[in-house]
Amino acid sequence: MIRSKEVSRRGAIKLGVAATALPLVHIRTAGAAGKVSIGFWDHWVPGGNAVMQKQVDAWAERNKVEVQADFITGNGNKLTLTGAAEAQAKTGHDVLTCYNWDMHNFADSFEPIDDVMGRLIAINGEPTATCSYLAKVKDRWMAVPTSSGTQTKPPCARISWFKQYGLDLQAIYPAHPGATPLQEAWTWDAFAKYAEAAKKDGLTFGLGMGGNTNTDATDTHGALFKSFGATLIDGEGTIQLKSDAIRQVLEFAQRLTRSYPDEAVSFDDASNNRALISGKSALIFNPPSAWAVAKRDAPQVAADCWTFPPPSGPKGRFIPTASFFWGVHNFSTNKSAAKELIEYLMQRPQVEERCNVTSGYDIPPYANMIDFKIWEQVEPPAGTVYNYPIRLWHNQKPSLTASEAAPEVAVQIYNHAIHNQMLARLRDGQTIPQVIEWTQGELEGFVR
Repeated sequence: MIRSKEVSRRGAIKLGVAATALPLVHIRTAGAAGKVSIGFWDHWVPGGNAVMQKQVDAWAERNKVEVQADFITGNGNKLTLTGAAEAQAKTGHDVLTCYNWDMHNFADSFEPIDDVMGRLIAINGEPTATCSYLAKVKDRWMAVPTSSGTQTKPPCARISWFKQYGLDLQAIYPAHPGATPLQEAWTWDAFAKYAEAAKKDGLTFGLGMGGNTNTDATDTHGALFKSFGATLIDGEGTIQLKSDAIRQVLEFAQRLTRSYPDEAVSFDDASNNRALISGKSALIFNPPSAWAVAKRDAPQVAADCWTFPPPSGPKGRFIPTASFFWGVHNFSTNKSAAKELIEYLMQRPQVEERCNVTSGYDIPPYANMIDFKIWEQVEPPAGTVYNYPIRLWHNQKPSLTASEAAPEVAVQIYNHAIHNQMLARLRDGQTIPQVIEWTQGELEGFVR
């Protein structure tokens, strides 16, 4: 009845309502039963795949549906390539996982899913703004934002180092509800001051300026630009490089990038993790993956780490995000059961169980699901990832780099790491007018 196949490390084109409360069991409809196949993201946290398989098995057994669950690695763009191949061939999984921009790349091959989202929102609250931006096309939900893999990328810093410089991260951002008076002083200007001190100490902050393999840096710099109100291209497709906000953020970046690691332009997404775990960095922007590896390989480093919100700028405090989605293919032969399966998987008991197993790594992108106890319990030290989800009292907003533009333009800005390249050119000594001129040429190519 229940089949499972693993694709990737354990075993392929387009890149670039209102409702009543859901029951905890599936309601059989005329279109249900039969067979369903679903392609999940292959979770890197031990136990992440197993708990998902267990939940799928329970639903399948209860509803007499044969479910094939495949776990597809994101390494080497294999998840993206799978989605592209299936969209082109019009055959494959009934349900497939999409990551960030792939949602818009493959939206034409997905079935609208407003009915499911209406019921989920009625119970779980509104999804984050970044999820809505990615998953809605012409005001229609084309996929369900899922918790599996969804993350923020806030600062993770060494507690002891910051204390040497008079900043008690645990006191400013404690592991319990409520704002503290000192949070307002955590600004990008303050960040630059501490980055300069770290550089003098030979630690640096683990910030990169690499290309399209350095998405952590792209996400961080997108949040930096948003905090200054700096937009490259707006929603109407108009280039906005001649604004005061652009000049202000670039003037700040001239100062900030002097404190970046010497090898920052060659960073990829593993570089900041290695810098933290090895003890060479006092701060990185990352989900708790780096901390989790440190817990295993360098426990003394892990016990000295604290995750907390990003700095604020003149226009607010923005936190980088990365989002995952489940879409039902419009060529599926069992859309009813496919929809009901993912609706079941996104109900609170299942979401919380998966979140617990992954030590809080997976963030449910719905307003009413940010009260799980797991973020208080993860250690060492206790509460180290409490501030990893977006807490309302921190007055921060989710950020997706370049999302001021329409998705078909924004994805090009993102994939070409334009923000990283702008900062790298400043670091190399180019003037602000030179950087703006270069960027203008790049952006004009995206909007032609």
